[in-house]
Amino acid sequence: MTTLPKLARFNENVLSKYQIYNSIFMTLPFDTINDTGVLLPLFHKVCKKGFKEGENPTEIVETFFNKYQENPSDKEETDLLFRFIQYIERQVVLFDAIEDAAYPIVNNMDGIGTLRNSKEIAILNDKKEELKTYLEDFKVRIVLTAHPTQFYPGTVLGIITDLDKAIQNDDLLLIKKLLSQLGKTPFYKKEKPTPYDEAVSLIWYLENVFYKSVSKIHNYVQHHIYDGKPIDNEIIDLGFWPGGDRDGNPFVTTKITLDVAERLRQAILRNYYRDVRRLKRRFTFDGVQEILTRVEKRLYKHVVRSYAKVNFSQKILLEELEVARQVIVDNHQSLFIEELNDFINKVRIFGFHFATLDIRQDSRVHHHAFTQIVEDLQKIGDTTFPKNYINLSEAEQVDILSIVKGSIDPSILSDETSVKTIESIYALKEIQHRNGERGANRYIISNNQSALHVMETFAMLNLCGFENELPVDVIPLFETVEDLINAEDVMKTLYTNRAYRYHLEKRKNKQTIMLGFSDGTKDGGYLMANWGIFKAKEALTKISREFDIEVIFFDGRGGPPARGGGKTHQFYASLGPTIEDKEIQLTIQGQTISSNFGTENSSQYNLEQLISSGIKNEVFTKDQLNDKHRVLIDDMAATSYQTYVDFKNHSQFLPYLEKMSTLKYYAKTNIGSRPSKRSNSDTLDFSALRAIPFVGSWSQLKQNVPGFFGVGTALKKYEDAGRFDEIIEFYNASDFFKTLLENSMMSLTKSFFGLTAYMSTDLVFGEFWKLIHLEYQTTKRLLLKLSGHKELMENFPVGKASIEIREDIVLPLLTIQQFALKKIQELQKSGENTEELATYEKMVMRSLFGNINASRNSA
Repeated sequence: MTTLPKLARFNENVLSKYQIYNSIFMTLPFDTINDTGVLLPLFHKVCKKGFKEGENPTEIVETFFNKYQENPSDKEETDLLFRFIQYIERQVVLFDAIEDAAYPIVNNMDGIGTLRNSKEIAILNDKKEELKTYLEDFKVRIVLTAHPTQFYPGTVLGIITDLDKAIQNDDLLLIKKLLSQLGKTPFYKKEKPTPYDEAVSLIWYLENVFYKSVSKIHNYVQHHIYDGKPIDNEIIDLGFWPGGDRDGNPFVTTKITLDVAERLRQAILRNYYRDVRRLKRRFTFDGVQEILTRVEKRLYKHVVRSYAKVNFSQKILLEELEVARQVIVDNHQSLFIEELNDFINKVRIFGFHFATLDIRQDSRVHHHAFTQIVEDLQKIGDTTFPKNYINLSEAEQVDILSIVKGSIDPSILSDETSVKTIESIYALKEIQHRNGERGANRYIISNNQSALHVMETFAMLNLCGFENELPVDVIPLFETVEDLINAEDVMKTLYTNRAYRYHLEKRKNKQTIMLGFSDGTKDGGYLMANWGIFKAKEALTKISREFDIEVIFFDGRGGPPARGGGKTHQFYASLGPTIEDKEIQLTIQGQTISSNFGTENSSQYNLEQLISSGIKNEVFTKDQLNDKHRVLIDDMAATSYQTYVDFKNHSQFLPYLEKMSTLKYYAKTNIGSRPSKRSNSDTLDFSALRAIPFVGSWSQLKQNVPGFFGVGTALKKYEDAGRFDEIIEFYNASDFFKTLLENSMMSLTKSFFGLTAYMSTDLVFGEFWKLIHLEYQTTKRLLLKLSGHKELMENFPVGKASIEIREDIVLPLLTIQQFALKKIQELQKSGENTEELATYEKMVMRSLFGNINASRNSA
């Protein structure tokens, strides 16, 4: 099977099976309108023909009803459109399940980018020892976040999992039952989830996917690269944001933070308990059975009793298991030893924490909280801060913040924000006590603009009862273009601060720095954000090496290229020697979790791709930009940035998003606990707008502006100057530049301007739409010219095929969405029929689900 070309394997195992199972699905009656499954293919046909002939969505919908329905009432029309939405949502689920089931067949699990492939290349190049040395320090950290881009409720995820298995087994009867179940299972949540609900949903992936795939990878490295010897490195770390990410989420409380940490602890101990029970079936020998029985009882007590007294730890458990291991080696000829080794490795990797719960808060919130803390302490006569502290210069304040210590009582604080901030730090201490230091040892400061922001957090940590050594990494997050430029100076100030430098020495001279793609793209456009982050990483690597600090970059990546996503492993493989790469850390979220890490096979494959990208960059190749290439991309980024800024400052930019897109409907979907914007203002404030609804709204319009706008103009500058050959040479010579533009091609591939072509004649927004379309056309034409391809994503045929099928499935859904938006605009202008308006608004909101899920990495 795997000897067939990859596209042939995809067509045989995904496309063909989808056509078969979809035909079954369409004939199943789920509701009172029994002919919905018959009418949807007809509507799909009308949509395709209509857009081909230049019709707008309203004309397409009217053509369908005139042709296939006999004088339907308004209610009958809207009811059928809602049924179409429900069917299409479930078609997307079916396609997801089929792709998941075919994952190990379509993707060669031993091919390029896998650990087996890396090992074989190392042996062929006589670099196995170099590979072993590299893996002693190298780590990949996957951080699960609950950012609202996942529209599948847990019940639907369960059906996908069961469908995956049934499809692999070709169990047609079960598949039909599961499709019937799918048709009757609601997708829409009537209430917003709490941060705890989000945590529970993501812990499912930890227990059912990562627990298996991470340990499997570790075992492979141990057996096949280290020849069975233990590795003093986990290689893969897991991070967790739900329950700890307070940035812009007023619903994350101290109690929720503690409850999520306890849920993580219970989840890993529950998995250990199951494993120990399985091990007892193997190790029935004297001297081992007794140890495992003792371990089983202690695990059971901690699983059953939430917040049980802490008298058990990773260290104690490992000591027990090592004794058992030695008995097996000494007395029982190492029988079944590999099964015990696997369990020991899991305990070393996951500890009693499962995943590290990060705490995150915005620097502006910190600054407000800290100012209030200083004032409250001064009011009660506390002399920790001088009376004139607020009026001191930033440098003088930093000096004071370096040395403060204490143990603040939150009850003395007058400001609610200050209380919450201090309580979150005390919660961090409690989590470390119960789950171990790795349970929560990172504090991230989003929107970090200065050294003062870092030191205010540093001081607050030191004012919460930590004694000589602070067991917490303070992590600044640089997001905007300006902040990325200033990042080097901020870190230099911190590295030259004696107290902070002492703290880093106690943290093994490692400094983690987070860089945010999402807000960088929103702020400065696609090219500038990516190049700005690349240059910031180079500058931060250089300054860190000067101070003998090992800098670790943590990337705030979303799913799509516009938020730092796309083919991430190719990016990491192309960074070169000027950027520190001892660790790869990145956030994954929403449908990117379910699509890239939703099954054991996909999780193993994509984790290995990330590990191998680090190996490739460090051990095998060094892709370094030369001076000529730097001048070129610097100039293109500047041109692109100015083009994007001018576009963003256009008088129609915000009104277009507000009136012509789905932006305001994101908050109504109840898919995430966090508000869609940072302020409570009724007016649209760009700075308060979150990147996810911003990027997602462009995706729903099938315009994907943040993934390409400005790229075409930057390339055209060189074409007009007769210097395009220089860009072609750059593209062919640099993996970084090539990957950057290939990810932009993905954004273009998912664009369809025929959907909104009717806007070109709009009296208000017509010229603005044409401006976007022209940049799209220019970017597409020049990227094809640059790559020498006839079609976008020509060199990624399977990815292209998957996108084409998914976009085809949701074409009727997109048509319905635009039809409803147009109706809303007409009703708002007339100022009448609020009940009808509410119906169409609900139609737009409901249409978001299937579109986002079909794109898999669109927001």
